[in-house]
Formats: sequence, C-alpha cells, structure tokens
Amino acid sequence: MSEKCHLRPRRVNKSWHDRLEMDDLLQTLPPLHRLALAYAPAHARKATLALFALDSRLAEIVRSASEPMLAQIRLAWWRDMLGRGTSDRPLGEPLLEVLGAWQGEETALVALIDGWEQLVGDESIDAQAMRAFCNGRGHAFAALARLLECGDAEEMTHHAGEGWALADLASRLSGSGERDAAMLLVREQGWQRIALPRALRPLAVLYGLGASAGLKGSGMAPLSLATLLLAIRIGLLGR
Repeated sequence: MSEKCHLRPRRVNKSWHDRLEMDDLLQTLPPLHRLALAYAPAHARKATLALFALDSRLAEIVRSASEPMLAQIRLAWWRDMLGRGTSDRPLGEPLLEVLGAWQGEETALVALIDGWEQLVGDESIDAQAMRAFCNGRGHAFAALARLLECGDAEEMTHHAGEGWALADLASRLSGSGERDAAMLLVREQGWQRIALPRALRPLAVLYGLGASAGLKGSGMAPLSLATLLLAIRIGLLGR
C-alpha cells in the first residue's frame, strides 16, 4: 500500500481567498472533526475538510428541520448543486466553493446525501435505513481515498467509514428502540485494527475512536480527556 498519496495538482488552490474559506468552514465542524482534521497532511486537507463540512451541514439539516419535507427540500438542493458543473454553481456559498476539490467524485457526495436522507421522517429508523446511512458515509470516504490517489486503500477506507458512521449514529439516536437496533449493529460490526495511508489519518482517528467504543458495546462517547488522548495517539501513530 502506498503511503505517498497526493491530490492531483490541478485541484490545488492556495489563494488567500481559498484559505479564508477553509478557515471559515473549519469553525463549523464539531470539535472531534476539527481534532481529526489537524492530522491531515497539507495536500489532503482541503478535500478532507470539504467532506467533513458537507457531512456536518447535512447533519444539521436533518437535526434542525421542523418537518421532514423541509429537510428533504434542503437535501435536494445540495443534490442538485452537486449535479452541476463547478462553473454553474451559485457564488457566495463557501462550502460549494471548497467542494470544487471533489470534481469527478460528486456521485459519492450524492450517496452521502442519500444516506442522510434515510434518517429523515416521522417513523422510527430501522436497521436497513441505518445500514444505508453508514454505507453512504463509507462511499464518501472511499471516494476521498481515490481523490488522494490512495485507491489501493479504497475498500479498507470504505469499511472504516462505515464503522465510524455506525458508532457515531448509535450515539446520536435517542429513541430506545432505535438505539437498541443501532447497538445490535455495533456489536455485529467486525471491529479490527486498520492501517490507513497517512493522507487518510483523520479517518483513522474517527474510526479508532469508533472501534474503541464499539468493542465496549457502546456508541461514541462525548469528547473527554480519555477520548482526546486516544485521538492524539491515533493521530500521531495511525492506530
């Protein structure tokens, strides 16, 4: 497996405006994502930030919508934007600008949107919807591996993305029936040590924390001193 992964040169934009947009988006991420992103090599930072920021935006859409239809409309807007060429997208949305780094892999981002849509609705979330949600996140991380020219780690990256998504989902659900169903999937997950390429170190941090929780039969815990120390260790060593 190659440890030297890099973005295609034509996708790198080091302008002052680009850096300012990235800094603004960084502030929208949950603390754990910001911590994980700190271990991304410079050449992988923009594409990883774009994925984290979109995932966080989708989570907010699903969490804050007062009606399922409103969430679906907003998700459909993002799906439509990603179906357009970068030159046809409206200006003024920093996330859309940064997502230009995902040119050629937009279908994986649409799969991420489709996954989040599985959590929208008035009915309880069943195991099939949970698997579809995790699969959407896994697809997105596998595409990130391709973007960073780590295609030989694509399958492992997909597995790691799904595992983290499952542990994260189990910690988000509040209904006892939904949480019990999620915890059953957590216990059935094949948790194992995974060595990802250096460019994918942020995912290694997320998966490592998810695996630690999953092996204990629980969802991911809030960021504490113990999880912080574990995240730092994985960020430095990779596992």
